[in-house]
Amino acid sequence: MDLEPTVRSDTHAALRARLLALAVAGLSAFVVCGCRAPSVAQPEAPLTRFEFQSAHMGTLFHMTLFATNQPAAEAAAEAAFRRIVDLENTMSDYQADSELNLLCQKPVGVPVPVSPDLFDVLWQARRFSQLTDGAFDVTVGPYVRLWRFARKRKVLPKAEELAAARAAVGWRNLELDRHRRTATLRVSGMRLDLGGIAKGYASDEALKVLRDRGIRRALVAASGDIAVSEPPPTQNGWRVGISGLGSETNAGGSMLLLRNAAISTSGDTEQFIEIEGVRYSHIVDPYTGLGLTNRIQASIVASKATTSDALATAVCILGPKRGLKLVNSQRGIGARIVTQNGAGNRILTNRMFRKLEGR
Repeated sequence: MDLEPTVRSDTHAALRARLLALAVAGLSAFVVCGCRAPSVAQPEAPLTRFEFQSAHMGTLFHMTLFATNQPAAEAAAEAAFRRIVDLENTMSDYQADSELNLLCQKPVGVPVPVSPDLFDVLWQARRFSQLTDGAFDVTVGPYVRLWRFARKRKVLPKAEELAAARAAVGWRNLELDRHRRTATLRVSGMRLDLGGIAKGYASDEALKVLRDRGIRRALVAASGDIAVSEPPPTQNGWRVGISGLGSETNAGGSMLLLRNAAISTSGDTEQFIEIEGVRYSHIVDPYTGLGLTNRIQASIVASKATTSDALATAVCILGPKRGLKLVNSQRGIGARIVTQNGAGNRILTNRMFRKLEGR
């Protein structure tokens, strides 16, 4: 087997998810239509592997694609990156003039027309909030702001600060009207944060642009969010490696074979801080307003990176037992959940994930 170069990418929880594109022997596919005599499959035009990368949404987006020539590859990648830039300008909570931040400045209780992209991601976010009983919540912005300051100062937020933020958090306070395509903030002080879903959404959209440009075999990776379409030529899938919890290598990790799917890994391997002897993750718990204190890593496989991104965050917050129960209640979702304590790592996987591992 030919070994493709390894691509490393940090998760949004700073986990190092190792991405390997390994050549896997496969069978040629022949299509027979109706009662016609089988036709001889036309050989696919020779494809060349191209790689591109560009910094957006606070991370580095990697694209690996197969095209017949360099101009076609470059044009497709450029279009996909333009799409990511447009989404960043819409969904960033760092850019003061992003559509998301401008929405948060609107008067309370006033329906605000929003773009199709912003409405789509907010609509999907609300679905995940309902599904996870609020473990995934894009209204967590006031908590996130507090926690960013706490990490810089290495001092926990004051009780009164948390109480003030708590009054502005709650996914039910974001009202969406699908017919009018409007969003309404129901309480004052609300801040929306799409950090747990935007990169997955952008990866899906970039893959869609590549597909529209005739690129059927591609991979888009943004931190721990990876979306793939058809596999490289002669291969049965893209091999995606997940590093073990607390490990920069693949020791204790896992290897999957994916096609037309996505995987997201969330956890606290590097982006953490210790305050008063307690280790806190950068992942903010919507129930408490503080960073998670449990060592956990969640890898979720789904048909779209939007789904895997949101559920990976939610499972970390829910914990292994409730998280696995949630995943198993959904069709077509694979999960690998790793927790760590003094006794070492505990790994939980569901049936779909084991199948993708070949077990």
